[in-house]
Amino acid sequence: MSDAPRPVPTLTELFLGFFTIGVCGFGGVLPWARRTILETRRWLTPAEFTEVLGFCQFMPGGNIINVSIALGSRFRGLPGAIVSVIGLMAAPVTIVIALGAVYDQYRTIPAVAHAFAALAAAGAGMLIATALKIAAPLKGRWVAIGIAVLTFAAIAILRLPLVDVMPVMAVVSTIVLWKFAP
Repeated sequence: MSDAPRPVPTLTELFLGFFTIGVCGFGGVLPWARRTILETRRWLTPAEFTEVLGFCQFMPGGNIINVSIALGSRFRGLPGAIVSVIGLMAAPVTIVIALGAVYDQYRTIPAVAHAFAALAAAGAGMLIATALKIAAPLKGRWVAIGIAVLTFAAIAILRLPLVDVMPVMAVVSTIVLWKFAP
């Protein structure tokens, strides 16, 4: 990506960008957020996105909601944060309520159950692909990669609670990267 200065998005652009993410992101908002923010809108570089997402993962609440607040605020202050969250949530909330009502009526039909299982598998695949893209800026940063692997192992393999692992790893990673990373 070019180092040329990028224009600051308007409030309308923030709303529409996050609205698009919200509409397209069912089953995996993160892949759509990354694509929209990096490739379509070019608001951030891959390294900047990884930094913002990493920060937002340590904050309470949904990661992408936190990203929308962080970017909206970064570009347009409080009004930017507000329109970004509204843009992100407007369509999904409406659609989920409607689909929930439909699902409640037809959930016992085997075809519906199979369709939801297939959607879950597709969502998992999208999440894995996006995780690999997000990790790309860590290439060659062995200390950071080690911290990521250790965090993954603690949560996914050892099944330690996320709420316990994340604060500990936030402190450990900050100290380790401060002392040992270039």
